[in-house]
Amino acid sequence: MPLAALQVASAAARPSADSDTQTPALLHEVIVTAEKRAEPLQRVPAQVQVFTSREIELRGIRSTADYIAEIPNMTFDRADTYNNSWVVVRGIASVTNADPPIAVVVDGVPQVDQMQLNQQMFDIQSIQVLKGPQGTLYGRDALGGAIVIQTEPPTPKFTASGDLTYGNGGMADVRAEVSGPMGSRSVGYRLAGTYLTQKGLIPNTYPGAGGHSDFIHYDYDTRGSLLAHLPADWTLELTGDFGRHSGATNQYSWIQSDDPNQFLNPTYSFYPGDVGMNGGLSAKLEGPLSFAKLTWISGYNRMYEDDRASISYSNPVQDPLGLFNLGFQAGQGQNLSLTSYFQELRLTSPFHQRFRWVTGLSYQYLDKSLLTRVFIDQNGSPSQFWNPSQVIVNSDYGWVESSFGAYGQAEYDIRPDLTLTAGLRYDFDNRTQQDLVTGAFLNANFLAWQPKATLSWRPTDRQTYYLTASTGYRPGGFNPTGNPSHFTSEYLRNYEAGWKTLWLGGRVRVNGAVFYDTDHGYQYFNVYSSPGGGFTQVNQNINLVVIKGAELETQWYPTPRWELFANAGYTDSAIVKLNGVPSCSGLSSGQIAAVDYGCYGTYTPYLTPWTGQVGTQYRHPISANLSFFGRAALSLYGKKIWEVNNIAVQNPKHYLDLRAGIESVRWSVWLWGKNLTDTRAYSQFVRAVPFGIGTAGIGYLVPPASYGLELRMRY
Repeated sequence: MPLAALQVASAAARPSADSDTQTPALLHEVIVTAEKRAEPLQRVPAQVQVFTSREIELRGIRSTADYIAEIPNMTFDRADTYNNSWVVVRGIASVTNADPPIAVVVDGVPQVDQMQLNQQMFDIQSIQVLKGPQGTLYGRDALGGAIVIQTEPPTPKFTASGDLTYGNGGMADVRAEVSGPMGSRSVGYRLAGTYLTQKGLIPNTYPGAGGHSDFIHYDYDTRGSLLAHLPADWTLELTGDFGRHSGATNQYSWIQSDDPNQFLNPTYSFYPGDVGMNGGLSAKLEGPLSFAKLTWISGYNRMYEDDRASISYSNPVQDPLGLFNLGFQAGQGQNLSLTSYFQELRLTSPFHQRFRWVTGLSYQYLDKSLLTRVFIDQNGSPSQFWNPSQVIVNSDYGWVESSFGAYGQAEYDIRPDLTLTAGLRYDFDNRTQQDLVTGAFLNANFLAWQPKATLSWRPTDRQTYYLTASTGYRPGGFNPTGNPSHFTSEYLRNYEAGWKTLWLGGRVRVNGAVFYDTDHGYQYFNVYSSPGGGFTQVNQNINLVVIKGAELETQWYPTPRWELFANAGYTDSAIVKLNGVPSCSGLSSGQIAAVDYGCYGTYTPYLTPWTGQVGTQYRHPISANLSFFGRAALSLYGKKIWEVNNIAVQNPKHYLDLRAGIESVRWSVWLWGKNLTDTRAYSQFVRAVPFGIGTAGIGYLVPPASYGLELRMRY
């Protein structure tokens, strides 16, 4: 059996139609590679949520947002450009033009830019989400956790499938996969692709500006892979992918009331557009040595994104004075280009021995450039970006980053039921920034030691309890514009107690953890007024943040066919010290206005203190070859704090998703709905005063209610 096929064993094989209805899915063993070795999920001493290929299909997971919605203490929001997103995990948030707060690894290759997190999920074997610092094994940026995505490998027998989904707003999503042997069973191939288009669900009410603010002309991606079984149990897997997109961008609403709980449709006059490309190649060679398994991974990624949008976020009728009351509307544009290379060499000892270990070396290189312009908008055309006579802000920067890491982690069974794990990693990052307009050059080195220690106790095969002390690290960097010109590294120390348990014969799962973190140099994105007018966007550091929280994940099978689930998370991410900035709690409203809202509140920005999800799913055989499946999930979110001053707060929200269908071995038909409560909310909100656009704030709306039909065929 190919090694890739062993990485995740799913509980729920496709029914025929009653083959998996006599035993609760929890009793089936799920094998994960969260700690870079194959082991049962319930033995891993960390909070890990796994979505197998079967669960991805049953839950209708088609994007990053779909699976993150099911993870407590984690939020995912769209913002800014077509590819950009904003993720917060256990209080650690994304920052613009900087490293993400969570490591994202696809087929063993890290995705180095936060824009690579927002992906179409197609032909995926498993998604494993680890929470809490994972820096020892995954290196920089894993201070909030790690997302490990494994695509489907080639199969030894010929298989093919196709999927067509249609939804309101003119949404059409076509997916297909084909796999099988090439000549002999020693080499297999796999080809997969997806194509998405939609007219949009959020109207832009200004005439002639595109009709809808969330249109997608096209978004397609293709992937091909070869898996060769070599002599002496070695394997070589080669994977390549390529995709393009063209769609809407920066779909912000102009909110004169500056109220984050007033939800308005966009009204901008500029036609927004974003085109881009992504592609990559990877190779994985793996096989046994006399004392360990050797794994070599090599990866290459290339992407670009050209973005054009309004920066006034309004129109000449609604706002005749225009940007900063200068009498004109303005547009903005960015040309982003990124190339990265990755190498990792890893040795892993056999799992079934008292002393187990994994060690490795990694190297990563990144070359990135960003051209940003603000220009006078005379006719709403994106081509104005290239007219020198209309450009009023022009910045062009290049970054080169190289990173080296060395790590090791060992486990020792003190007793059959008691295991001590210890690990250590060293990361060294060199980063340079060059202003391609002025020639100014900045260079800095960032380094960190990331230790980890865990004591886990397994009194029975169905119970694991653990205590962990771990660390995470996010390197500093440079701001393209503004003051300060750079921000420092972020270091997180995490102390966690957790449990992973099965009860009532495996029909009930109760997993959870409580944690306490100290975060030194917490990185955050800030927008503030510049002296003399205008605004500046910079990444800055909070000296000290203390994070306390807990999470709970439960599943219960009252019958083998019926599942109930409830997940909840709470995070208290409190600012303790921010040098040079007064606390808002000690200032009157007049004093807050006098300092241009340049004070800090209690919580870190973009925090949602509590999240949760409750729901149920049910399977029932209709005949020997048919079965019914239905699922309902209600996602719950507490208030959302938008900025470091905590003044703008969005009220709690809830979203209802439903999915029901009939399936056989060869085909399935599904009806689905998302946000059926039609909840109105913003996924990003920026207040007016720090943004410097007079009396209006801006907000990025979440999609309204959507629903549709999905058809799938298999061979």
